[in-house]
Amino acid sequence: QVQLVESGGGLVQAGGSLRLSCAASGRSFSSNAMGWFRQAPGKEREFVAGITPTGISTFKTDSVKGRFTISRDNAKNTVYLQMNSLKPEDTADYFCVAWSTWTIQTRSPEYWGQGTQVTVSS
Repeated sequence: QVQLVESGGGLVQAGGSLRLSCAASGRSFSSNAMGWFRQAPGKEREFVAGITPTGISTFKTDSVKGRFTISRDNAKNTVYLQMNSLKPEDTADYFCVAWSTWTIQTRSPEYWGQGTQVTVSS
């Protein structure tokens, strides 16, 4: 059974940092693009960041560029999201995802984790 399990969420003050981890099991994702989506209360789910198997990363918009870093450890089948200078508007459930392809796609990813909650207080 393929699973993506997120960890590292929690409550943090504005300006603080969190590091999300996503451990994949059931198959190797070393040849798959992986990434993170988020869903804020009352809003649609949105793409945050993605990373190819060789480490090329893509970020949502200027709202997270320079503050968030995505990385992966293929040997551990794990992807990370380092979030710095957090803002209240970053409050959301964060979901780890994986595509069935090498590259990051515009379509919805095939694999999703259950999500981890991030709350940023002002």
